[in-house]
Amino acid sequence: MKKLFLLSALFCLVAVGAQAQKYALVDMEYILKNIPAYERAAEQLNQQSKRWQSEIDVLAEEAETLYKKYQSESMFLSDEQRTLREEEILSLEKEARELKNKYFAPDGELYKKRESLMAPIQDEIYNAVKDICDTKGYSMVIDRASATSIIYASPKVDISNDVLTKLGYSN
Repeated sequence: MKKLFLLSALFCLVAVGAQAQKYALVDMEYILKNIPAYERAAEQLNQQSKRWQSEIDVLAEEAETLYKKYQSESMFLSDEQRTLREEEILSLEKEARELKNKYFAPDGELYKKRESLMAPIQDEIYNAVKDICDTKGYSMVIDRASATSIIYASPKVDISNDVLTKLGYSN
């Protein structure tokens, strides 16, 4: 009898605790698509990335052209001339690699630019979500765009439109 009472009390406690937590979902892709500043920042990053890539491509093509020229002329060059040409080609290839690392490495210029452009937008979204959670009593908010294990979620718990409204972007 005592065990049954304890088991019942434990079950009620767990049920009350589980029922007290409220969850919500957001769709970050949807939110970001509806923020013009994000679209402008993404386009700016894309343009800068293309400029940097073309700069690297020019160096790589120059090195490739010199290499092909070197291959066709190598029979007629002295050892000293061959060495100079090889060093010139290697120098251009190295410069292209260094530029690629400077711009596109994990801690490169593109990453820094992305951080400077996107961080304020992400902070604004985070603060809006936090305000909505505090107001409506949500314990947890899950991003449905990145949560691949969500098979189905009721639209009632999706607060994406609330976040956009809080940010001043009504749809």
